[in-house]
Amino acid sequence: MLCRMATTGTPAEPLSIGDVAERTGLSVHALRFYEREGLLVGPVRRTSGGRRRYTSLDVDWLLICVKLRESGMPLADLRQFAELVRHGPGNEAERLHLLEAHRQRVDAQIQALEECRSVITWKVGVYADHLARGKTDGLWDATT
Repeated sequence: MLCRMATTGTPAEPLSIGDVAERTGLSVHALRFYEREGLLVGPVRRTSGGRRRYTSLDVDWLLICVKLRESGMPLADLRQFAELVRHGPGNEAERLHLLEAHRQRVDAQIQALEECRSVITWKVGVYADHLARGKTDGLWDATT
């Protein structure tokens, strides 16, 4: 399934840090952290009063970052990915390598979780069977 991110603002419509927090699910603190850590692909513009102003493109990037972090991408890899994107065309193979390596880690995590689910499902069946028969003895045996 393709995960497509969409925002409602236009690139020219400035968004406050609160607007971006609401649209991305990140806290204001996390947004400032992302900026400090170099995880954004462009500089965040500021008003004459120093308030951050984001674009819908910033929101789109942050939504991708959220999914990469939720799936376990290390900050160092996300920082490197952002840096490659900031440098522009010519490093697409490096970006692809980072994403493929991350996808392999995610695939391994999914496989491990599926194995865990299988064991849990089996053990749920053991308990359900024992309870349906009205016999709860033997549930702690190592072989059940």
